[in-house]
This record gives sequence, structure tokens and C-alpha cells, in this order.
Amino acid sequence: PQNASADHSANPTTVQDVYIRIGGAGAGKATTSMVVNSDDTIIDHTWVWRADHGDGVGWETNRADYGVRVNGDDVLATGLFVEHFNKYDVEWYGERGRTIFFQNEKAYDAPNQAAIQNGTTKGYAAYRVDDSVNTHEGWGMGSYCYYNVDPTIRQDHGFKAPVKPGVKFHSLLTVSLGGNGHFEHVINDTGAPTQGTETVPSTVVSYP
Repeated sequence: PQNASADHSANPTTVQDVYIRIGGAGAGKATTSMVVNSDDTIIDHTWVWRADHGDGVGWETNRADYGVRVNGDDVLATGLFVEHFNKYDVEWYGERGRTIFFQNEKAYDAPNQAAIQNGTTKGYAAYRVDDSVNTHEGWGMGSYCYYNVDPTIRQDHGFKAPVKPGVKFHSLLTVSLGGNGHFEHVINDTGAPTQGTETVPSTVVSYP
């Protein structure tokens, strides 16, 4: 349950080779597709996505706002693929979380800028660490946009995290696939905007 606090450090819980798909073969919806409440969990080679092509697909037809939400402490993700959700793809609330290799595409089928507007922020980050978190680290993480329904869409950033000494990222990138939409930054307000149609990544080697 949420707020679980049992110590599994000597024998971690594992989630391995799990495939979650919302819609696509037929209509389906989810609020949050995967929630990790347990401390000391390893998420390995897991692909969580909302379909944005195929049958039974539409911005509202198979709406799924959130992909993975991590509430537990000391959770390690290795090979995490989370894609195409209507809002945040990954939200991390637990302490001492670590992600090694993260792959993401924002939802192709967003109809317009207003559909993804997050208050005053343009778009929802692919990977968001909550402001309450003091320690978190990530390595080798990328977010791609392919807003082919409305290529004028702009996304403020691929990654959002609190600016704290214990929150660190290494080797981040954002990519616009063929110029269909663009990122303004990589993480928070750091990193150059993606430009043009040549699918050239914008990178941040180390943050902060």
C-alpha cells in the first residue's frame, strides 16, 4: 500500500521485463499505469506506454495521464522505457531513487499546445522528480518529441527536478524527431533548445 515502509534492502523486490500498454489493440484507459510503493525495489527492463497509433487510439479515447509513479525509497530503475502519456511519463516521490538508462517519447497525438499546457509551463516533463525529494540520481536519459498532429507544439523541458545538492543527472538529451515540435530546454531551464529538422540532440552532460 501507499506509505509502505518495510525494509527489503537485504532482498529487494524486483519488477523485471514487464510490458504495459494502454490502448492500441482496442480502447483502454488508465490514470496511472504503474505505481511503486515498496521501498528497496529494482525496476529492470520495463516498457510502459500509452499507444498513440493503431486501433482504439485517440488523445481522449485511450487517455492515460501518468506512466510510472515511484513513491518508495531506495528504488533503482535500469532500462526504463516510459512513453506517450498525456501528462507526466515518470513522477518520482521517493528518496534516494536512481535511474540508469531512461528512454521516452512524448505522446505523438497531442492535438495542440493547449492540450499539453501545464499551468504556465509548456508541456509535462517526461521525467519529474518532486520538489520534496532531496536525493536522486540519473544516468543516460533521453526524451524525444514527435508532435506530428501539431508540429508547432513547444515543450519547456524533457526533465524537471529540484535544484538541490543531492539531486544529480548525467548524460541527458532531448531530441525533436524531424522538427515535429521542439524542446526549449533539456532539464529545468538548462540546455539549448532543439532546432531544425535534422534530429540533432540537445545535451546536458552533468546537472546541476
